[in-house]
Amino acid sequence: MKSKLLLLSLMFLSACKPQMDDLKQFMVEVESTPPMAIEPYPTFETKPAFKYAVENLRSPFQRAKNAQQEVAQKTIANCLQPDFEKGKMPLEQFGIDALEIQGFFTTQGSTWGIIKANDGLLYKVTTGDRLGLFFGEITHMIDNTIYFTELLPDGTGCWKKKESKLSLAKDTGENNNV
Repeated sequence: MKSKLLLLSLMFLSACKPQMDDLKQFMVEVESTPPMAIEPYPTFETKPAFKYAVENLRSPFQRAKNAQQEVAQKTIANCLQPDFEKGKMPLEQFGIDALEIQGFFTTQGSTWGIIKANDGLLYKVTTGDRLGLFFGEITHMIDNTIYFTELLPDGTGCWKKKESKLSLAKDTGENNNV
């Protein structure tokens, strides 16, 4: 029995001999190919260092000392001007972007709007009331929208009319009332 076991193990060990013929052939092919020439690294020229000297230049954030700024002197006589003598209404201390319509109501044939300012208070407005920083005056209120006219400076001393509106936030699709 011992001899059979020994014979059997010898057979198994002889069957496990590695096949190295293809590996040896590949090694011969690699060794027979000529080596590839690798091009040398390029030589880099050293550039002189750049010296950034600005001690004698003025800062770009300061106005030149002796430079005169041109001022538009073209003013037009008898052009549109706001009434600066009129007393201010409460909503004239807020920009239009700080105002939000809360709702509307009608009483005795008059339509009124309720506006919330960014100070947290509610203000009641109707046609003819003023709002905004640019002398806005409410012209009419229709379909949950307040229409008003503002006066904007044009840079020459005159003012131009601009039609604007405020809408309920739920009617605008976003929370952007302007």
